Amino acid sequence: MEIAAVIFVIFLIAVAAVIFFVLKKAVKMAFRAAIVALILLIAVVGGVSLWWFGANGNSDKPPANTKKSR
Repeated sequence: MEIAAVIFVIFLIAVAAVIFFVLKKAVKMAFRAAIVALILLIAVVGGVSLWWFGANGNSDKPPANTKKSR
């Protein structure tokens, strides 16, 4: 699950960069910075939650008992 968290953060960083450059001519700098900061905040919160809740998932569970057939 850690890999998913890292990929999620990297993806949203790329999305934030693309949005920053797409809005370069259309929107003022403060508004662009606010949008990018919001996307990066979502990336960090999502990545941390995936990392935290994904890592605690089923690492403590013992393997399931399987019966051997004859």
